[in-house]
Amino acid sequence: MPILELPDQRLRQQAAAVDRFDAELQQQISDLFDTLYAHTAIGLAATQVDLHRRIIVMDVSADRKQPQVFVNPRSLRQDTRAMVEESCLSVPGISASVPRCVRMRVAWQDPAGRGQEQTLDGLAAVCLQHEMDHLEGRLFTDRLSFLQRLRWRKRLRGA
Repeated sequence: MPILELPDQRLRQQAAAVDRFDAELQQQISDLFDTLYAHTAIGLAATQVDLHRRIIVMDVSADRKQPQVFVNPRSLRQDTRAMVEESCLSVPGISASVPRCVRMRVAWQDPAGRGQEQTLDGLAAVCLQHEMDHLEGRLFTDRLSFLQRLRWRKRLRGA
């Protein structure tokens, strides 16, 4: 699936909640994983491929064999803030340190619609927050400091 890139305004659109857990959703999840792995990424929000539904796929494992799907995710609690280096398929050529929580409690639905809840740490927590921002129409560049924005101003002009 093609990845939307800045300054495409479709990246600013908020995703709608998933309310049907059907074959179409299963196919969209499969397509998202194909795209994730094709780009050697660790996380992908449906918004990034112009599918404005609250779906996130992730695989932060070293062997790329631990896929995770988060449908309608919501943060319950976030702990331990840190500055972490981030980049994004939708903002090619830019990486920067942004403030994130490195531990979070999250609730979501699995692809069958069953409710789930878990505490995520480290890279998984950071990645999920990054992707959840996409579902809200936010990019990691929105979290850059004024000085960071000045540094990247030519590339961020359309943001």
